[in-house]
Amino acid sequence: MGLIAAIARALDRVTDTVGRVVMWLAVLLVLTQLAVVLLRYAFSTSFIQLQESVIYTHATLFMLGMAFTMLHEGHVRVDILYADMTPRRRAWIDLIGVLVAVIPFAVLVLWTCWPFVAASWRIREGAIAYGGLPFQYLLKSLIPAMAVLLLIAAVAHLGRAVLTIAGHRPDHREGARIADAT
Repeated sequence: MGLIAAIARALDRVTDTVGRVVMWLAVLLVLTQLAVVLLRYAFSTSFIQLQESVIYTHATLFMLGMAFTMLHEGHVRVDILYADMTPRRRAWIDLIGVLVAVIPFAVLVLWTCWPFVAASWRIREGAIAYGGLPFQYLLKSLIPAMAVLLLIAAVAHLGRAVLTIAGHRPDHREGARIADAT
């Protein structure tokens, strides 16, 4: 059980670190969008590269922040019954949910996106719009990156659920906070 806890802690640290770095993109996103609006309405001009950078920043923020959201229980959940359950019962539900939904989803995304992303890299796919940022292959690379980070978060969540079910952890949902304390 110590190995499971150590692996879960390490994976949680990866997810948490990526999320804490990526969250700063929200500030960049707001400032960039502000610049786009000011340029358009105050100066009657625009730059397609700046507009596309909003798309790139937004995509990066959400795709790489998805696992962080899962780690810190920020995802949408219907808590009608779940909230009143014991930690052990919640761990069972989450274990089944991760095994039946999250891991298959992430694997399916990885499997199906790989040819699409590889083709984009092979031709160094260019801008979305004429004169835009010539890095669409990097944008598409966020898809497998999201899936890998989601798999990392799911495996850590699975490990914490197993530890809670086995009685070695009070509650699997506390993510990195309890993981660092154990």
